[in-house]
Amino acid sequence: MDKHALAAFLRSRREQIQPKDVGLPHGPRRRTPGLRREEVAQLAHISTDHYSRLEQARGRHPSQQVLHGIARALRLSDQERSHLFTLAGELERDRDRGRSPARRVAPATTALLDRLTDTPAFVVDNTCRVLAWNPLAAALFEDFSALPGTDRNLLRRIFLRPEGDRAAYGISDRRRLLTGAVSYLRVAATKYPDHPELRALIAELNVGSREFAELWETQQVQIDHHARQVIHHPQVGPIELDFDILTVPDRDQQVVIFTAEPGSSAYRDLQLLKVIGTQRMDAPA
Repeated sequence: MDKHALAAFLRSRREQIQPKDVGLPHGPRRRTPGLRREEVAQLAHISTDHYSRLEQARGRHPSQQVLHGIARALRLSDQERSHLFTLAGELERDRDRGRSPARRVAPATTALLDRLTDTPAFVVDNTCRVLAWNPLAAALFEDFSALPGTDRNLLRRIFLRPEGDRAAYGISDRRRLLTGAVSYLRVAATKYPDHPELRALIAELNVGSREFAELWETQQVQIDHHARQVIHHPQVGPIELDFDILTVPDRDQQVVIFTAEPGSSAYRDLQLLKVIGTQRMDAPA
C-alpha cells in the first residue's frame, strides 16, 4: 500500500468533483475546491475520520468495501477505480505483477480498424504506444509505419518534440491531451511496477520534459472517454472532431476513434484527407 500516492490521488479527485455532480447543494462560504472530506465520507458510507486519515497518509489498509464506496463517491472511471485499488495494495495488482502491457492486437480489433474507412482510428496500450492504426489515422496524425516501434509512443512524440513540426499533433486543447496521456501511463506504472521498459520510459520523459515531470508529480489521474478537439492539420487546416476511447476487453488497450457528423465541413475535410493519404501511398518510393 502506497499511502502517500493514495492520499495524493484521493485529494486530487475530491477537489475535481463539484457538489452538484453528486446531488449536494453548493452552500455558502465553501472555501475548499470540490467536495469536503466529510461529504466524501458521507457518500462512501464511512466515517469522516477514516477517510481523512487516508487523505493524510495516516490511514490503515482500507477494505474492498471501503474502496468501492470511495470509488462511487468520487465518481471514478474504471481505470481510476483500478488505480485506486492498486494504490491500496489490493489483490488485483498481484494478478498482473511482473507481466507486461499487451502488445498483440486481437484480430477482431484489427478488423474493426479496417472497417472504419471514413474514421481515423488507432489502438494504443496503456503506455500510449500506438499498436495499430488505419490509413486515415496516419493521414491525420503521422505515418506511424515510418517510425521504429519504440518511437510510436504518443508520449515520446508529444513531450520530447514539443517545438517540432505539429507539436502535439496540432491538437488545440493540449493540456487536456497531456493530462489524459500521463494518466494512462500512471495506471500502467502502478499495475506493472517492475517492468523495465516502462520504468525506462518514465525516466526518459522525466529527464527530457519539464512539463511531463510537473504533470507526473501531481499524481493526477484524469481520463476522458469522450471529448471534442480541434486538430490543426498542415494541409487541411483546423478540423473539429469528436473522439471516443473504447476499452478492449481483457487487454490493457484502447481504441481511439475520431468522428465527424456526416455532411459537416469536418466530415468533408476527412474525405479530403483520405484522398491525400491514398495519393501518398500510391506515390513512387
